[in-house]
Order: sequence, then C-alpha cells, then structure tokens
Amino acid sequence: MNNAQLTYADIQAIVSEDFAIMDKQVFGSLNSKVQLVMSVSKHVIDAGGKRMRPLITLLTARMLHDEQSQQAMQLAAITEMLHTATLVHDDVIDASGLRRGKPTANATWDNPTAVLVGDYLIARSFNLLVGFNHLPLLKLFSDGTCDIAEGEVLQLQHQHNPKTLESDYLQIIDGKTSRLFMMATKGAALLQGREEFLDDLGAFAYHFGNAFQMIDDVLDFSGDAAIMGKNLGDDLAEGKPTLPIIKTLEFLEHSNPAMYDKLRIAVQTGKVVDDVQMLIKLVQSSGALDYCKARALEETKNAQHALNNLPNNRYREGLYLLTELASSRLV
Repeated sequence: MNNAQLTYADIQAIVSEDFAIMDKQVFGSLNSKVQLVMSVSKHVIDAGGKRMRPLITLLTARMLHDEQSQQAMQLAAITEMLHTATLVHDDVIDASGLRRGKPTANATWDNPTAVLVGDYLIARSFNLLVGFNHLPLLKLFSDGTCDIAEGEVLQLQHQHNPKTLESDYLQIIDGKTSRLFMMATKGAALLQGREEFLDDLGAFAYHFGNAFQMIDDVLDFSGDAAIMGKNLGDDLAEGKPTLPIIKTLEFLEHSNPAMYDKLRIAVQTGKVVDDVQMLIKLVQSSGALDYCKARALEETKNAQHALNNLPNNRYREGLYLLTELASSRLV
C-alpha cells in the first residue's frame, strides 16, 4: 500500500467484518430502562468519530490470534463507550456547543443530563466488563479509568497556568489520551492469553497516544478549522496547558519579554478574542511548533519500534499504518 495515498478506510478494511459487528454493538450493548438515557446515548454515539480506539483493539486481537473473537469485538465496543463518556464529560467542562460539527449532548439537553449519561456509559462499560469474568482485564480497565479521570483533573489543575512544564503536560496526556490506547491494546492481549506481549503493546500504545495528542495540539495552531471541527486557538482561549503554548512561553521568556507577557496574560485570563490571530502567529513564529512536531515524530518512532517485537502480520502492519496516518497530518 502506498502510504502517500493511505486513508483511514484502508486500515479499517483490514478488519472490516469485525469492525462492522463491533460498531453495531456499541449502541446495542446499552440496555437502560430510562428512555432519556437511551436517547442521549444514541445521540453521542451516533456523533462519534472514526472509532480508532476500538479499531486498535480489533487489530491487536487479530494480530495475536487471527480468528474472529466475539469477546474482542465486545471489548472494542466497551472501549468506544468509555471514550464516548470522556468526550461527553469534556464537552461539559469546556462548555462546547459542537463536536465534529454536531450539537453536543450538553447543548442539546443540559449539563446535568450530559454528565449523568456520561456516568451511565462508564457504569455500563464496567457492567459489561464483569461479564468476561476476567479479573486481570477488569483491573486493567478500572486502574486505567482512574488514570483517565486523574489526567482530566490534572489538566484542570494546570488550566490558565503559564508555569506549566512539559513534564506536567506529559503526565496529563498520559492520563487523558495514552491510557485508553493502552487499555485497548493490553486488554486484547489479556483476552487472548498473550501476556508475554503486554509490555511491548503498552509501549506502543503509550508512545502512539502521546504522538496522537501532540499532533492534535500542534494542529490547534496550524490546522484546518473546518476539518478539525473547532476554531484555531481554542486551546489557548480555554487556557489548556498544551505543548505548543508551554514551549512558546519557554522560548519567549528571555528572548522577547514583551511578547512573553502578552501570551502569559492570555493564558491566565483566557481573554484572547481580540488578539487571537496575533497570538496564533506568535506561537507559529516562535519555533515551538517545530519542536512539538519533532517530539510527535519521536514518539511515533518509539511506537513503531515497539511493534517490532510483536507478531509480524498484516494486522501489525495496520497498527503501523495508523501511526503513519496520524503523523501525516503534520505535513
């Protein structure tokens, strides 16, 4: 396959039958007796993205044992339910009205409804996980879900803090992004009884998750707003401590104190409407995005290196192609 012409659909096609079954299970696994729960859940699941995390689960399961597995498809659906729950909660925290161009649950209903349905999706996910009767799998997901929540709280703790360090950022994205990637891969290995691959799968998922988040954060200052479904500079307005902002502040502190103060005040206050274009250009011209792109590519290479110790087949190639597709967004 020519990587220059690679699409997400090409990778999804590697496990197309499994993916189609899983996709139906995401909503089909819900069984609430409360109609509002079902309506809101359907709304947020239908508005979902590309289902990348469950795709990672399906590719991993097939890579380790190339037979269709009902358990692997169920686990992939659970992974997507958990991811959807985190998005619902994120939208409430960020007061978002749109996600991927569609009204969010909190905008369509209200914040209490969205929060509680997000809680239901998490609870239902664990209800389904118990059905596997697999304690190590349950522990992986319970520990991981705690890490995800802690990552989100840590991000809130550092919100509007211009003194946030790169090490703080890495701790945040480990929780809010990379952890679910690790659950998606390691969970499949536990189901297949292939514990010997847990460390390498964990390394792949950790580094790929880091790269994926870094790329997203770079695109907040250089991407196409229409494709991304949000305005450039949104992270800055929300005071989120992303790597481009952290590095811009670091680079400007001594080289250009006046511009450093402008950006520092913008981060602290979130008042960027009048100056947003100037601040975006400031980030773009500071050298921070070049640094962040290099870090994202470094994390991508680390993820690809971890794959070398895993079974060599077309499913491993699919995981590799996912990392290539993600990094191609930087071009």
